[in-house]
Amino acid sequence: MGEEKREWWGVLKVFLITFACALFIRTFVAQPFVVNGASMEQTFRTNEYLVIDELSLHLRDPLRGEVIVFKSPENPSRFFIKRVIGLPGETVSIKDIKVTISKKGDNSITLNEPYINTQTHTNTERTLGYKEYFVMGDNRDVSSDSRFWGPVPRNFIIGRVLFRFLPLSKMGITPGKTIY
Repeated sequence: MGEEKREWWGVLKVFLITFACALFIRTFVAQPFVVNGASMEQTFRTNEYLVIDELSLHLRDPLRGEVIVFKSPENPSRFFIKRVIGLPGETVSIKDIKVTISKKGDNSITLNEPYINTQTHTNTERTLGYKEYFVMGDNRDVSSDSRFWGPVPRNFIIGRVLFRFLPLSKMGITPGKTIY
């Protein structure tokens, strides 16, 4: 009996250590995310399986062009995936489909966005506050984003897209990332 008890105790210890490690990784390092909706097409499609990096957000803020997952500013129980367009303190100006970014004292830049899928012409301008990000979907004709509900607060950002698992034909690291 003593030998059998030790074997079960060994199995239980391995299970508990594995469970604790998985819980730590899921809570603080990375988490799965399944795309739902057309707002990021052609970059991401419904049912694609992604891994979201949460850890690096503790080391640096999101960069323009990165694809992030965040809580909806309108309903924090929902999660969205969008591309970072404007950073804190910048002014985002959209005229038709052209996006221009400016910051007080700096030159403005017009974004080259070969990834967008849009026909919609929008005219808006928004100056971002401290720790606010302007995000938009790549398929702007159907995307609900900062053009409509305003900027995303930094504390709503869950993480950045680190890896695409499915579909296997598109598997890769930092899919959709475009740094300007």
